[in-house]
Amino acid sequence: MCLIAGGIGENIKPKLMVMINAGKHRGEDSFGVWTNEGILKSDDFSEINEIPNGSIALLQCRLAMTGSKSFTQPFFNEYILVHNGEVYNHKQIREYLEGKGISFESDVDSEAILRLLEYLISSKNAIPPAIKKAMKMINGDYAVAFSDKRNIYLFRDPIGIRPLYYSPNGFFASEKKVLWRIGEEAIPVKPGEMVKISRRKVEKIKVFDILKLKGSSLSYEQTKEGLKKSLDYAVKIRIGGKVGVLFSGGLDSSILALLASKYSDVILYTAGAEGSVDVEWARKVADKFGLKLREYIFDIDDVKEVIPKVAFAIEEPNPMNLAIGIPFYFATKLAKEDNVKTLLSGQGADELFGGYAKYLQNPLLMEKDLIELAEKNLARDDKIAMLNGVEGRFPFLDLNVVRIALRTPLEYKIKDNVRKVILREAALELGLFKEVAYREKKACQYGSNSQKLLRKIAKREGMKLREFSEKIYRDIFKSHAL
Repeated sequence: MCLIAGGIGENIKPKLMVMINAGKHRGEDSFGVWTNEGILKSDDFSEINEIPNGSIALLQCRLAMTGSKSFTQPFFNEYILVHNGEVYNHKQIREYLEGKGISFESDVDSEAILRLLEYLISSKNAIPPAIKKAMKMINGDYAVAFSDKRNIYLFRDPIGIRPLYYSPNGFFASEKKVLWRIGEEAIPVKPGEMVKISRRKVEKIKVFDILKLKGSSLSYEQTKEGLKKSLDYAVKIRIGGKVGVLFSGGLDSSILALLASKYSDVILYTAGAEGSVDVEWARKVADKFGLKLREYIFDIDDVKEVIPKVAFAIEEPNPMNLAIGIPFYFATKLAKEDNVKTLLSGQGADELFGGYAKYLQNPLLMEKDLIELAEKNLARDDKIAMLNGVEGRFPFLDLNVVRIALRTPLEYKIKDNVRKVILREAALELGLFKEVAYREKKACQYGSNSQKLLRKIAKREGMKLREFSEKIYRDIFKSHAL
């Protein structure tokens, strides 16, 4: 995980310095800056005054997760690349390219993206078609800025797990606040979209449509077996060293805990007020699994203290995201204390398998919600986790799992008013207890009691929760150019 940022503009150095300072909480191991006038890489942030000036730039502040901690981006030669996220099949891509005679200078997963793009472009592809082909080959969560030294090309993974924003004036960054600090508007790069920044204009091109993974419908057995295998693999490739699971004792997080425990020593993390449903179930299920559970029991004073931090992370006056973000913040804080940098999350399971009650009336909302998941949920989780130097990973959003879900007939997902039927049945065969597999879980903000405590805090201030959230947002970002 890291910050990537940059852009095109005259006398760019002052803006780069502001962007680094505004976003270095995303990556405090080191920073690197490439401009058309020079390059600087350092693990000493006091040296940012020495970065080169120029008229086009890409930069990274790195939180080392995969590969050598001694290597800092950008990668640069004929092309320049910075990347935020993880490439889970980078070893396979590396082996494929080495078979084509291509050499590597590091063991960092990001380099696999650069070498793949170089290879595809050298095979007489223009850059947009090369990016499209690369996205079909890469299995990962990524936001990328790629440059031919004249233009900058931005793209995200097809689900949009890692955030990326651009401005109409030709700048980009991993978080809105980084662009706001230099007086720029922040527009999300949509999942599967490529944004081309040139000196004259900004263009958008759709290069990957997630709904085209649909294909023909699967049978019940094909769905169930495919789901079990793809989920198991999705969990396996997302585990590296110590791993945690964001845990509520519900269906989705229990599946992840069960599968992850096959491959690693797993720590479960939960957060909620004392007596909250999620904490009680987390204790109960962790005990049945025989897995270690770390819990953060927060009270109204704890919530009041962290509201500004969470609001700063989510970058919007949304009371629901504020309520969801509070237990997530405390859970990632516990993971940081344990030096656990990877936290598995069940995000995406509801949108893929019909988990929300609204799908009973309108199941077509599932596809709409999947497309909108990036900005509604995933950006929030990424930015909050970054406050604690933790990376959220989402096995249910692995493209193989998504492909199976999109090919699963509706009657396997929702039947007799029971939601997520196929996932519950698969969970039983994976070894989950029936009591857990068929548990009806409350939404996080209710199951943890964070929403109740937020309402109490807002009431003390003489406000409704939405009004309170908007005030907090204004107070935090009043010094930013919005």
